[in-house]
Amino acid sequence: MFGISCLYLAVSGPGTGAVPVRQPSAEVWWSLKPVVRPALPEGAEANPVDRFINAELRACGVSAVGAADKTTLLRRAHLDLTGLPPSPAEQEAFLADTSADAYEKLVDRLLDDKQHAVRYARRWLDVLRYADADERMTAAPGIHLWRDWVINALHEDMPYDRFVQLQLTGRRANERTQMSATGYRSRKEPRPGDEFALGLLARGTGENPQDLAINAVDTVSTAFMGMTVGCAKCHDHVYDPVSQREYYAMKALFDPLVLRKITLAGAAELMESNKAMAEAEKRRAPLEKAVNDFAAPYRAKLREERLLMLPPEIQAVIRKPENRRTAGEQKIADDYFPVLRIDEDKLTGAMPEEARRTYEELRGRLNGVEVPRGPALPVFYTVETDPLREKEKSHVLISGDPSRPDLQNEVQPGWPFATAAAPPPDFRQGRIEAFTDWLTAPENPLFARVAVNRLWQWHFGGGLVKNPSDFGELGGRPSHPALLDWLAAEFVECGYSMRHMHRLMVTSDAYRRGSAAGAEFQESEQLDPADTLLWHFRLQRLEAEPVWDSLHAAAGVLDLQTGGRSFDIREGDGGRNRRREFFGNAGTGNLKRRGAYIVRGYSSSRDVTPDFLQTFDVDDGREPCPVRTRTVTAPQALFLMNSPEVDRACVQLAERLGREPEGGLPAAVDLAWRLVFSRLPSATEKAGALQYLENDAARLKELCWLMFNSDEFIYVR
Repeated sequence: MFGISCLYLAVSGPGTGAVPVRQPSAEVWWSLKPVVRPALPEGAEANPVDRFINAELRACGVSAVGAADKTTLLRRAHLDLTGLPPSPAEQEAFLADTSADAYEKLVDRLLDDKQHAVRYARRWLDVLRYADADERMTAAPGIHLWRDWVINALHEDMPYDRFVQLQLTGRRANERTQMSATGYRSRKEPRPGDEFALGLLARGTGENPQDLAINAVDTVSTAFMGMTVGCAKCHDHVYDPVSQREYYAMKALFDPLVLRKITLAGAAELMESNKAMAEAEKRRAPLEKAVNDFAAPYRAKLREERLLMLPPEIQAVIRKPENRRTAGEQKIADDYFPVLRIDEDKLTGAMPEEARRTYEELRGRLNGVEVPRGPALPVFYTVETDPLREKEKSHVLISGDPSRPDLQNEVQPGWPFATAAAPPPDFRQGRIEAFTDWLTAPENPLFARVAVNRLWQWHFGGGLVKNPSDFGELGGRPSHPALLDWLAAEFVECGYSMRHMHRLMVTSDAYRRGSAAGAEFQESEQLDPADTLLWHFRLQRLEAEPVWDSLHAAAGVLDLQTGGRSFDIREGDGGRNRRREFFGNAGTGNLKRRGAYIVRGYSSSRDVTPDFLQTFDVDDGREPCPVRTRTVTAPQALFLMNSPEVDRACVQLAERLGREPEGGLPAAVDLAWRLVFSRLPSATEKAGALQYLENDAARLKELCWLMFNSDEFIYVR
């Protein structure tokens, strides 16, 4: 009898006919059905993950590759869990540990390491469209504090439901009263720094006030619900059970949010800054009055000339005192303000020569007053609910255009997939709070499924559902539906511990398999060439950040400091522009930090994301990035061959090889293999390297270059 995965293999190939246009009901589509914990298949495997995978392998007649050797597993686990290669000392310690649980102890140590949080924060921030800079993003200054919050949350193993709640509601998630098991109302105290979690929502602000709500819906729905509801902006979703009105009902949840700037300086810093500004203002005030008084008659004359050119009824409105205008009259006055504004060149052009010289002299004295220009006070942009906007009505937008609300099509706050039997939303504690309660509830079939599928994808190189952000019709069905539901149920029951799920996955036999399959697995290759059944470990190319980290770790210069602003790779360090501006989020200048801290973003007029990141398929943050594109291109090879980073790393590694090991060139070759490949060289490799060096230590740099340009360096086996 064939298992579900065998059926998946048969139908997952490309179709030949037209795609049927249909909209499945919420009661039918698999991802919207309740999660029911399935029984474990029979078997002797200790890890439940292997029970499900091996049952499908047996059902399909596919043989699995055996476990990888300890050296391969060590490098795989390190690069997967921390993004860093193991040091020579870590290699020796692991290989010397002959205990039965040596690998499990390794995994626990790596999961406890803060570098694991840096690694997986970078992956989560891809999904949540993090960017340091965007030409329309007001919240760029201080946005790195959101990244720091994500890193700290992952390091603390914050429960996933809390991780999401705080990014949608901030400190309010802690401040809300909750009924305890004893029947008393309890209130958790706000944690310092939790307001930085709201960088997720602040990131979405743009030129239009409605950008925040629209971007919030798109990001939250794909990241945490696994649904591409953005298709419903203009019309009902063609494939999934999301109507246009449901999309805008969800947008209405976020409509009252506005951006708020927080100055993060202490009382003493604020007092000093305010004092300096007040002293400067005191010196400027009389000069500003003199300039304005001198220009006033010329400005009034020009304004009156322009005003007389307007229709009499418009003149009457503009001449009326502002506090006596109606709302409609005020709008007319605002519309004509640009017409009546007097630019500086027009003002000086209306002055006689002598008056112009006097005016310019006054302006020169004003401009000569020095304004304090100390270091800018640190700021962070958060979001808050505007009580006035909360009272405004929300409408469907015609063709998704924020400037074209359909005033005849009002919507109430809500969300998709709510069944008719569900109670109406309770917005007494806030719209987003009510939505977050629904989103993160154990009964929500999407929340846990989507999360565990992402974790699986990051470990195994592909999700149980191929598209981790589309659990709708076009996203297809899972290859192992029972395993996915078991993992989702386990995630809920373990208190949404991401660390528990990481450990469960990477300690499975499926994860520990070798990646190379010999001739004896030819039949498995024919039955499952895409490795859908996970009969071997998939060869995976390092992403941009681990490439950067591995280069600098081998060279012995990698700075593992966590937190702080991003750094910019300038000309000669992988970037294109000599004068790249940072949109208000000045970099650190430390070019030896981890790749997770390299600046990224988008601008139509300049490069923000460095060439190095673009070459290795890093997204610019304009859209959520659930899976990075995997390309194999000439620029990637050219980076490893010719870039200043690699050349500098070769020099530094060669110096390290000449400095650290005792035992001459043979010891240097051993250390080189340890640092670059995380293993010792074979006898043949060592002999070849020594022959290449010709007893000349000066050739160590060229040997390092050869190693950095090998497949073994860039791929994880």
